[in-house]
Amino acid sequence: MTDALENAGGVQPATSAARGGTSVSDEVVEKIAGAAARSVPGVADLGGDVARFFNNFLDKVGLDEVGDARRGVSADVSGTSAVINVVLVIDSGQVVSDVTEAVRTAVIEAVEKYGLTVTQVNITVDDIELNQPGVAGA
Repeated sequence: MTDALENAGGVQPATSAARGGTSVSDEVVEKIAGAAARSVPGVADLGGDVARFFNNFLDKVGLDEVGDARRGVSADVSGTSAVINVVLVIDSGQVVSDVTEAVRTAVIEAVEKYGLTVTQVNITVDDIELNQPGVAGA
């Protein structure tokens, strides 16, 4: 078929590699993974103690959207492969392994929809959200 195109004066389309490359930043993957992790029932919040402290401060000064998209998630993208780390807080009464497996599955599915391959999703459960009325004022 190649010879037929060349003999007929046709031009073969250049491969995408010949026209340039595409890269996906760590930040993009972190946002996708963060949204996926937040959507899982049993996840109360994302991020470690320090990240949540600063987020609460930003909320109080009216900057509640700053840093939320990626908080609690880090990614290392190399070519089309990604390693993702998630730090989360689970709701009390949840089975840790059930929540973390659901988060892992949600993150992998969400990121791989964008054409990347997730090689690892490492999850750290940093805290538990105790929803006990009256404790905050005590």
